Amino acid sequence: MNDHPYDVALVLSGGNALGAYQAGAYEALHEQGLEPSWIAGASAGAVNAAVICGNEASDRISRLRELWKCRGDAEPIDLPAIFETVRRSWSTALTLAGGHPGLFVPRHIYGPWFNPLNNDEPASLYDLRPLADTLRRLVNFDRLNQGSPRLSVTAVDIQTGEDVAFDTSSCWIGCDEIRASAALIPLFPPVAIGERLLGDAGISINLPLDIILSEKRSRALLCIAVDLLPLSGGRPRTLGDSAKRSQDLMFATQSRRALAAWQAVFDAQGEKAAPVTVLRLAYADQAKEVAGKAFDFSSQSAEARWRAGYDAMRSMLAALERGEIATRDPGLSVYQSDPRSLHGIERVRFSMRPELG
Repeated sequence: MNDHPYDVALVLSGGNALGAYQAGAYEALHEQGLEPSWIAGASAGAVNAAVICGNEASDRISRLRELWKCRGDAEPIDLPAIFETVRRSWSTALTLAGGHPGLFVPRHIYGPWFNPLNNDEPASLYDLRPLADTLRRLVNFDRLNQGSPRLSVTAVDIQTGEDVAFDTSSCWIGCDEIRASAALIPLFPPVAIGERLLGDAGISINLPLDIILSEKRSRALLCIAVDLLPLSGGRPRTLGDSAKRSQDLMFATQSRRALAAWQAVFDAQGEKAAPVTVLRLAYADQAKEVAGKAFDFSSQSAEARWRAGYDAMRSMLAALERGEIATRDPGLSVYQSDPRSLHGIERVRFSMRPELG
C-alpha cells in the first residue's frame, strides 16, 4: 500500500483516556505502510498526533506505548462483567481523586492551599502542566515542526468562541499549543497563547475535519478519521448507561453535523470537486466501558482499547485493499465502520436536515 493515487490524512478526535484506541489504529496504519502526510488532532488526538509527528517512523509505536503505558505483549484478562465494571469504576475513582502521573494532578480540590505546582493559571480542578513534561520527554519538537507529517492542532477561544488552529505549515507548535487543545474547562485551566485564552477543541468540534476538508486540492484525498465517541448506541437501561450516552452524543453529533455540512459543500461543486474519501473509524464497541470512561487510565483498559483500535483499522484497511471503498469518485464519499454489515463497513450520507419523527 506504499504506492497509492491519493494523499493520506489522519484526523484524531478528543476523548481523554480513550485515546489509546487511536494509538492502536495508528499501529495498523504503520504496519501497512499507509503513513499520513498530514495529521489533525484535537485534545487527546492532538497529544497522539504530536507523538507521531515528533518522532522518527521507527520510534512512533514505542513512544505511543510509553504515553499510554501499554506493553503490547500483555495477555488480556477476561473478567466477569461485574468485576470488570468494578475494576474500571475503581480506576476512574482513583484518577478523579489523585490525577494521573505524567498528565495532570488535582488542584485546589482540598482548598486554595493545595496547589502542588504553584500554578497561577485560571481556576480549574486539575493542573495539566505535567502533560508538558511528558510531551518534552516523548516528542522532538524540532522534528515535529519540520512538517513531515504536517501537523494541525485545534482549540477554541474561551472568550470569543472562535475556533483556532495551529499548523506547522505556518507556525511553531510547542507544548502550550498541545496543552491548550486538551484544556477542557473547568477540569483543566485554559492556556494563554498570545492574546487568546484557549481551551479544549471538543467544546466546539471534537473531530477536526474542517481544517483538512477546507483546503483546496486537485489530487485525490483519503482522510482517515478516528472518532473516540460512537454516534450510535443501545437504549440506556441504567443511570450509568445514560451518562455514557450523554457523553457520546454531545461529541459524536458534532462529527455528524460536520460531515453533513461538508457533504453539502462538495455536492454543490458537482463533478468539479476533487475526489475526497473519508473513512470514519469510531470506537463503537464500548459495552465494557463505564460512565467515567474518559478518566479510566488503567493499563488493562488502555491495552483493550489499543487492541480494539488496531483490529478495527485492520478491518477497514482490508476493505480498502479489496476495492470496496471508492477513492476516485468526484466529491465527498464517506464510509464508516459497521459491524452489522457483511464486510464491517458501509457507505453513508449525512444530512443537515433533522429526520422527521
